[in-house]
Amino acid sequence: MFRHTKLLQFEAKPEKPDPVYARKLQELIGGAFGEMSVTMQYLFQGWNCRMEGKYKDLIMDTATEEIGHVEMLATMVARLLEGAPATVTAEAVKDPVMAATIGGMDVQQAIVGGGGALPADSNGVPWNGRYVVASGNLLADFRANVAAEAQGRLQTARLYNMTDDPGVKAMLQFNLARDTVHQKQWLAAIEELKADGLESDVAPSALFDEENQDHNNTIWHLSDGPDGAKGGWSSGSEGLEYLMDPEALGGPGVAPPPDPALYGTSAPTGPGDDAHRDELVGEGAVETLFENGRWKNRLVGSSRAANAHDVKTDAVAQGREMAQKRKVEHVIRNRDGQIGQRRDYHRDSR
Repeated sequence: MFRHTKLLQFEAKPEKPDPVYARKLQELIGGAFGEMSVTMQYLFQGWNCRMEGKYKDLIMDTATEEIGHVEMLATMVARLLEGAPATVTAEAVKDPVMAATIGGMDVQQAIVGGGGALPADSNGVPWNGRYVVASGNLLADFRANVAAEAQGRLQTARLYNMTDDPGVKAMLQFNLARDTVHQKQWLAAIEELKADGLESDVAPSALFDEENQDHNNTIWHLSDGPDGAKGGWSSGSEGLEYLMDPEALGGPGVAPPPDPALYGTSAPTGPGDDAHRDELVGEGAVETLFENGRWKNRLVGSSRAANAHDVKTDAVAQGREMAQKRKVEHVIRNRDGQIGQRRDYHRDSR
């Protein structure tokens, strides 16, 4: 149950109307990081929270506060639009100053909102529920909340410097303060989740043994910028390594031919091309495959496996080493036998 109180959380009275600034202020209402977004984000996070107690209560406290922030901003917008031209526009624009002012208005505020705020951003784009992050994982959600509050505070700070109206500034000073405390509270809640043993540094705290162990500690240098490796993240304290010359691990990213009924343009193919694709794997290449419950490496053309492993990543690593030593192709098959990745180390050595 929600109960409305006819008092604003903080005063929202401009010193004078300013329809151009009213349009700018719409970003804090219906923009991607506006108050409508965090309101709905926190409400759905609270409704989706599966634990009664301190975390759910914190989320719902903040969600309800954000409803009040939407009300404050909507009230401010309506007051900034007071006296904005409506039926006398043609006469008003004869004055160059008024013409420029009207030119910066959001006419939808007059036409659609009747001189009031809209559930839209500063360009009149309607607010979108896709802005909301409510995954059910509190660590992932709280991190999203920190980012949302940071972006919201950034936009509030920018808008603060776009007005000289003391009444508007006073309200934005309050909003800045609330964005500050909300960032602090979510950061503190993240640490408490970890202290309570509910989550760790990485979300979700699962499948660490299943993930590819060769690629869970490397940062790939894939831009021209040379200084990424100079950051503290590559010092070893976090177990991270900067891979300065990473290699592509997959084959060409070619999509299969489309369904003929879709009339997509593609290269002509002969009958049975897909069925005989494996024939392109050369004799003597190393292939990693799943067979009889284990991951194995064998040379193409041989019926015996060179080695076997319980974990795919171990088999892939040894298969790659075999292919590099032999300077042959390494083919990695999925469980269904289809080729998932391939790398030609003979070609790379030239």
